[in-house]
Amino acid sequence: MAVGAPPPERPNIILFLADDWSYPHAGVYGDPVVQTPNFDRLAAGGMLFTNAYTAAPSCSPSRASILTGRYPHQNGVAGNLWSEFPAEAVTYTTVLEEAGYIVGHDQKGWAPGDWRSTGWAHNPAGKEYDDFTDMLAERDDAQPFCYWFGSQDPHRQYLTNLGAWSGMEADSVVVPPFFPDLPCVRNDMLDYYAEVERFDRHVGEIVDLLEARGELDNTLIIVTSDNGMPFPRAKANLYDAGTRMPFVAHWPARIPAGTVRTSYVNLAALAPTFVEAAGVQVPGEIELQSLLGQLTDTDASGDTAVYLERERHAQVRADSGSYAMRGVRTDSFLYIRNIFPERWPAGDSLAVRSVGAYGDVDNSITKMLILAGDQPAGDTTDYYRLVFGKRPGEELYDLRRDPYQLTNVADRAAYAGDLERLASQVDRWMVATDDPRATEPRTLFWDQARYTPDYGKREFDVEEYIGEYEYARSVRHTQFELVGCRE
Repeated sequence: MAVGAPPPERPNIILFLADDWSYPHAGVYGDPVVQTPNFDRLAAGGMLFTNAYTAAPSCSPSRASILTGRYPHQNGVAGNLWSEFPAEAVTYTTVLEEAGYIVGHDQKGWAPGDWRSTGWAHNPAGKEYDDFTDMLAERDDAQPFCYWFGSQDPHRQYLTNLGAWSGMEADSVVVPPFFPDLPCVRNDMLDYYAEVERFDRHVGEIVDLLEARGELDNTLIIVTSDNGMPFPRAKANLYDAGTRMPFVAHWPARIPAGTVRTSYVNLAALAPTFVEAAGVQVPGEIELQSLLGQLTDTDASGDTAVYLERERHAQVRADSGSYAMRGVRTDSFLYIRNIFPERWPAGDSLAVRSVGAYGDVDNSITKMLILAGDQPAGDTTDYYRLVFGKRPGEELYDLRRDPYQLTNVADRAAYAGDLERLASQVDRWMVATDDPRATEPRTLFWDQARYTPDYGKREFDVEEYIGEYEYARSVRHTQFELVGCRE
């Protein structure tokens, strides 16, 4: 691997990757409930992004794109959840290891899926360590490190009433209008927030350690998430709740403190960013462009749109079919193309494998209430249609009037020009990036790819969770009332 002229001291690199965390659920974004002092601190000392988007709203393909710097459709079978990781893939972790970095990860790396069968010696995110300090102990003096902290928070399952028990106020929750505003839904959101806060505390522990070691100034830190929150019409969807990510970049030696960027970012751009920051030549296999110029120069221009996609999430159809989508997000519009509109977008209504009915929506009390038709008196919103109903071939949302993307205007004459323009934009992107669906829209490639459900399952440690939240409860000193919700 060709190595360019490195800076006087190559930076350390840490990616803090949450599991199922949506924008804007952080204190610095104005959320009235969740407290994220460490994310907020890094934003104050670095650069906060308001338009960062996952390459795909699903764990495995999102993580694969972060590693390879390629769009999900360019990663072959790794464009699916529960997939295999291609043997030939070039990852930023491998490039940096060859350049002399010690590279490692803990908890959730590239997952869920099977990297062993394709010949990888370890997870593509790097050698696995028990924790960050174990990697530091193995590091040679003055050797730069590249670390992937792959939290499993705030992925489900949740300990019911954890948020209320830690002192959060249900009355302050901003309930998205695609959920019924019910006490158990608010409580479900509190439990999600509680795990966001747990992730934030773990970020703070490592940042404090770096500061104590005198290594914080020359460490490039990114804090973000792989995809959106595990709620209906969020994760596994191209709506903002599934794709728009919290994102902060911190590197005191290079990034101006307290800056905010509104330009559009695809998380797949992290791979070339990390490689370039290390002073290494970016391999030709990496498709997206580095963000380094935008991070270090506030006058640098950025993108005005971001492209989105999705292939098979869980195995939720009897024929293993994908719910393929392509889309583009701008300031004014979200355009989505549903390539198999005859399929149920959240999966079949009958259970397939172990994920249950409509299995692309994680099981939760919020999901069950929508399935049961429960909603406040006088609320006539068709939540079932919004979450589980079939969708047309094209969706268009006017974000200036409809920020939560509830009303599809694709069939309205007043938007015909916008629809045509954005559809053409997606077509050009698909052709330029060699998307197989550009020439064969209904290809079954991702439908027929192997599904690997035996790797990457999460263990749920109730005692660990209780211990974590003794602290949160002691800080808030508030009274709470258990709602009594059960998934």
